[in-house]
Amino acid sequence: MARQCGSVGAHGRAGHRQIPAGGRAPARRTGRSRVLLWAILLTLGGVAPRTVAVAAAVPSTPGPATLERFVVVPGESQAVYRAGEVFFGQQNRFNVAVGTTHAIQGELWIDRTDPRRSRIGTMTVNISTLKSDQERRDSAIRTWWLESSRFPTAQFTPTAIRGLLGAYVRGQEVFVQIEGRLRIRQVTRPVTFAARLLLDGHTLSGTATTTILMTDFGFDPPSILGILKAENQVNLELHLTARTAG
Repeated sequence: MARQCGSVGAHGRAGHRQIPAGGRAPARRTGRSRVLLWAILLTLGGVAPRTVAVAAAVPSTPGPATLERFVVVPGESQAVYRAGEVFFGQQNRFNVAVGTTHAIQGELWIDRTDPRRSRIGTMTVNISTLKSDQERRDSAIRTWWLESSRFPTAQFTPTAIRGLLGAYVRGQEVFVQIEGRLRIRQVTRPVTFAARLLLDGHTLSGTATTTILMTDFGFDPPSILGILKAENQVNLELHLTARTAG
């Protein structure tokens, strides 16, 4: 007498098959069943969607044709510091010291087809050339406090740009946050610049600002007993103009 047992067929439903009285089931057509099962999974979306999702998660790398190289023009760019100071001998008069320099070097790579792929290279400023309205202040900063005669360069290396738009619109100003590492006097700290950028034709212009503490970079605020004392906080500004380069 034949026995009956439950099984799952190639169409995924429970069915019955006859087993001879000897207790041996006939050999299964495993190859054909696997082909049918694979075809059904593909039809129902059991495999294809997973493959598509993995492919979509891997962004394509922009080729050289999509990136334009821009080089900072020092004569049209400027690095600026602003620091508050109090003059004790002048009835505690408060003043904001401002120092500037045009000695800036840097490059940027812009992708007009997808601005989110744009990158900013390391920006280097020769801080030993900073000048204010007081030569005595500048000399003291170079020699004693900032010691820029010993450590003449400051470098900002961006690590992320947040806020870039998905499409380029000529003449539209973009506001972004540029995260990176700022190195002064061989001390490196994480810093974020708030920036506004404008790309118009072959010219990229922008202003980036941030605030740092002098003590975070290993030097004390300028102070002369009984004469003046500077605040620890310093506002930094980068005013950049860059143009396309071959």
